[in-house]
Amino acid sequence: MYKSKLLLLLLSGCICSCLFGQENIRSGAKEQVLSPEVHPDNSVTFRLVAPDATRVFLKGNWTTESSFPDGKIPMVKSNSIWSYTASGLPSDLFLYNVEIDGVLVNDPLNVYQIRDVNRTFNYFITNGERADLYKVQEVPHGTVAKRWYDSPTLGMTRRMTVYTPPGYEEGKEKYPVLYLLHGMGGDEEAWPTLGRAAQILDNMIARGQVKPMIVVMPNGHVSNTAAPGESSKGLYPIGFATPDVGTGKMEESFIDVVRFIEENYRVQAKKSSRAIAGLSMGGSHTLFTSAFLPDYFDYIGLFSAAFRMNDKAQSPVFSDFDHRLTKQKENGYRLYWIGMGKDDFLYETGQQFRKKLEEHGMMYHYHESEGGHTWSNWRTYLTLFLPKLFQ
Repeated sequence: MYKSKLLLLLLSGCICSCLFGQENIRSGAKEQVLSPEVHPDNSVTFRLVAPDATRVFLKGNWTTESSFPDGKIPMVKSNSIWSYTASGLPSDLFLYNVEIDGVLVNDPLNVYQIRDVNRTFNYFITNGERADLYKVQEVPHGTVAKRWYDSPTLGMTRRMTVYTPPGYEEGKEKYPVLYLLHGMGGDEEAWPTLGRAAQILDNMIARGQVKPMIVVMPNGHVSNTAAPGESSKGLYPIGFATPDVGTGKMEESFIDVVRFIEENYRVQAKKSSRAIAGLSMGGSHTLFTSAFLPDYFDYIGLFSAAFRMNDKAQSPVFSDFDHRLTKQKENGYRLYWIGMGKDDFLYETGQQFRKKLEEHGMMYHYHESEGGHTWSNWRTYLTLFLPKLFQ
């Protein structure tokens, strides 16, 4: 009798828990309202259930070029549902929000979100060859781990993201390493989320387009130990820049990142098996780090790279930089790859740095794309850069 009552109580508890866990499910809805709905021709329909709203706008990272003020596209109301259909979009990943009566919010019908600096956005992926690289496909998958490492140079323990290729855990093979760096507004979570780095690696490795490799994505802000909310610093207000930007401290301490990886992972610890690449601020880190450590990297990638970000900063990384470039040339390298958008605000900076490389007789590969300082470009640059590594 006691066992029967206990079983009945447990079952009742499970049922209550299930009901409580589903308390956010809308009841009484006749049919599911979808938003966004990506159609085969890459037109996309957005919907919002807001019967009492008076004005609703859609704002995405592709709408800034529209003729609407501030890139805000008005949605049209029918009964209680607001909607808008964007005509065929390119093959890519897109971010957006909705504005309801002057308040910018996330699409309540879309659970897929990404943080970029101090805001979260809904996202969706369209169809086509480019977008297919950003989707999770039925292919062998690598592992993405968040690792804490000791940085003696900085006197702190810091966090990085590490991608290991499919089969790493089961095998004994040693792999080459790409160190992939984010921009000023990012952290160790930027390339795995906004950059879709793991999906790109998985898919391109499966296609035989890219050699299996380890990819290390450290936090480039040395005044933070980890991404917002992931450290003892707590839930602090997130800013775009930090005091360490342009100080050279990231470059000075980069050897700690390399040593941790080579002591804890099966890697080919040699110059010909190391690559370093970064976007914007990470591009600045890349060009200065590769010159500061001229015996370490055979492959260098600059994606919309900044150059000197703080002219007043005193660091050995910046001193006698021209001599360091000469040393880098003398030591040799296999690839110096530069990508830049025609409309990028750093376009002239890139042009000037290319002239500097030419003055030193340093060979490089240059790729110029449409668009500007965008993740759309940086994801594309990664897909172009990766096949050239470790060949």
